[in-house]
Amino acid sequence: MSRLQGLPPVVDAGTRLLVLGSFPGVASLRAQQYYGHPQNHFWKILGALWGLPLPQAPYAERLAAARAHGLGLWDVYQACEREGSLDADIRHGELNDFRWVLTQCPQLVAIAHNGGESHRHARHTLQLGLPVHKLPSTSPANASWSFDRKLQAWRAVFESAGLKT
Repeated sequence: MSRLQGLPPVVDAGTRLLVLGSFPGVASLRAQQYYGHPQNHFWKILGALWGLPLPQAPYAERLAAARAHGLGLWDVYQACEREGSLDADIRHGELNDFRWVLTQCPQLVAIAHNGGESHRHARHTLQLGLPVHKLPSTSPANASWSFDRKLQAWRAVFESAGLKT
């Protein structure tokens, strides 16, 4: 198994809520885009929350919309070994330095973990002294949650962090 490198964080001084995934899947790594698999609900959920056609928009526009709404993106792992895209197959994961975010995001008010594998590391993000939320995974592998149920959960966390929906 080869060592895989994750994507750089998408944050700025206006980031209020940081969503942490686990590690990009094969499609996302290939495209060098967060939530790059066409069946992932992430951009569809954001589009529904903000009334924007994000799934069809170019990636740069999706990132600009996230930043404009105070949303940052990153993953819990900066590197790992894995065949395929399943979180269960992640081996030798190397965590990102979450404290770094505090220096880059002075308006940060909360952290949200996108899915269970990400949330397994909540003990580390809780050390930042901010509210930490567990969101249902937007992955196509999370078929037990309907889109509408995911949307409701994501809306509640976004509203609690002061992001407009």
